[in-house]
Amino acid sequence: MDHDNDDNIKSLRQRLVELKSEHRDLDDVIAQIGETAPFDQIQVKRLKKRKLLLKDQITRIESRLLPDIIA
Repeated sequence: MDHDNDDNIKSLRQRLVELKSEHRDLDDVIAQIGETAPFDQIQVKRLKKRKLLLKDQITRIESRLLPDIIA
């Protein structure tokens, strides 16, 4: 049973790395779009919404991992 828990923690940590990477990539894309004039405001809005969703997922995973880190 501990092995399953370890696998779960490992997969959560891997997912966390992936989400944080995508979140950073979106920062770069949004900055690049903002440098071009005129820029597509709808596209920027969609990217920012995606970024917020990623942040929510990151927060949820971190809160699931936190009790394991403390214990």
